[in-house]
Amino acid sequence: MRALLLAAGLGTRLRPLTLTVPKCLVPVHGKPLLGYWLEHLFAGGIERVLINTHWLALPVRDYVAASPWRSRIDLVHEEELLGTGGTVLANRDWLNGAPFLLAHADNLTDFDVSTFRRRHEDRPKGCAMSMLAFRTDDPRSCGVLELDAACVLQAFHEKVPDPPGNLANAAVYICEPEIAEFIASLGKPIVDFSTEVIPRFIGETLAVETSGYHRDIGSPASLKAAEREYRPHRDAADKSGPGWLTSN
Repeated sequence: MRALLLAAGLGTRLRPLTLTVPKCLVPVHGKPLLGYWLEHLFAGGIERVLINTHWLALPVRDYVAASPWRSRIDLVHEEELLGTGGTVLANRDWLNGAPFLLAHADNLTDFDVSTFRRRHEDRPKGCAMSMLAFRTDDPRSCGVLELDAACVLQAFHEKVPDPPGNLANAAVYICEPEIAEFIASLGKPIVDFSTEVIPRFIGETLAVETSGYHRDIGSPASLKAAEREYRPHRDAADKSGPGWLTSN
């Protein structure tokens, strides 16, 4: 499986830090977010990773060039931000018509990639996508999910003032090729995944809740919280601890 890792964001809420540091290279415990992602993805059996760039692209290229996985990483630059769906569309050939993992590099997470992939393989019939889910401490800032007994998405509430729970979209997906086909059918280059793609696949998306750590590093407050909360060297032998996936 290949992975498309989104790293082109401006990081406006993290300014002034992101005036000189691209959001995907913001460090937590001294390691850039992109470094955590590359470790997780390749340890989870991902074959190749494509990283898109836009703002402060040169430091990202330099970081990749120095990475031990550089031979398995491709870069693509977006002169204009295309939205998550638009980036999928623009790189459809790279995806080779196969299932792919899609994730945002500005999140800090320790979910188990291999287990997420297995859960997708065992997804209910008719599901074209699996979505990683997590319990958020700020539901109004997230896309909150409503599921049926089989953990299939029944409703999606994107950043509403009175969300019906705290199980949220972690912005990590495994998509079957029909997701890219649907995006192409919209006939436009810029596509928002949360508002234009996810609603189309309600009833056809499996939600897989992670018991591990997950936080959007989107503000100074969330960055401070991650520094305080995240344990980067947890015991890998603790099979019941963070990063292992459970049914909702």
